[in-house]
Amino acid sequence: MSIRHFLQYISFEKRYSKHTVKAYESDLLSFADYLAEEFEINNTQTASPPMIRSWIVHLKENGHSILSVNRKISTLKSYYRFLLKEEQVTINPMQKIPLLKKAEKLPEYIEEKQLFDYLHAEIDKNDFEQVRNRMIIDLLYATGLREAELISLKHNSVDFANKMLKVLGKRNKERIIPLSTKMVEDIRVYIMLKEKTFDHKNDTEWLIVTNKGKKAYPKLIYRTVRNELSGYTSSKKSPHVLRHTFATHMLNSGADLNSIKELLGHSNLSATQIYTHTTIEQLKKIYNKAHPRASTN
Repeated sequence: MSIRHFLQYISFEKRYSKHTVKAYESDLLSFADYLAEEFEINNTQTASPPMIRSWIVHLKENGHSILSVNRKISTLKSYYRFLLKEEQVTINPMQKIPLLKKAEKLPEYIEEKQLFDYLHAEIDKNDFEQVRNRMIIDLLYATGLREAELISLKHNSVDFANKMLKVLGKRNKERIIPLSTKMVEDIRVYIMLKEKTFDHKNDTEWLIVTNKGKKAYPKLIYRTVRNELSGYTSSKKSPHVLRHTFATHMLNSGADLNSIKELLGHSNLSATQIYTHTTIEQLKKIYNKAHPRASTN
């Protein structure tokens, strides 16, 4: 009876659409059937919070999405508010039952082999544009720089002697990123080609420049990443995806989260924890390699 009264209320007083009323009816009848089957209760007015939580767990275990379950929770919240208003219940059993948290979307990243294939493909080492484009991808992947940080790099950002990169990040916070011997040598060769190409024209103190020797800009970096990697991966291609890729590959290779936090320039660890999405395959490899009984039959 209470379900019918509620449906009449949202139809004629609240003037909900027929589609919405039908969805509410489906949710409530499904809930009523669950109470009858699991708890032998034929009156939704006597449902308790544990019974409602049990239904929510049942829905999740039977493959309902978080979006679908949250819609059903919202239906019950509206329903019991109505019953409370109509004095058909004295306590709202939905009062302390929250919506389910939506799962955070994991950051996209590019597979190691795909980047390896790109970075080892032949290019014309006398063609400035080809060398510059390779340098953009290599630096983003090797350091985890933000797009704006890459654009802001100057020649003196590179400490060749100590193999380090000085980066000015958000809120003018400086951090140091180590560079490999090969990366340092590649930067040195790139700078020599740049200075030869532009004959020490204006703006050549900027490390990454346009085809006219001017300071790079965001659209150039984004377009370069997208175009350069288009034949190597079907994943999303952007400077930020390369930053995700740097962090993911570091984590999967055994780097600790605090070190990755420092390299990325995050102000707190919670921002870095999104990268703890090591694949099941990677976990299996680690387990099989590390656990004493993993190789026993």
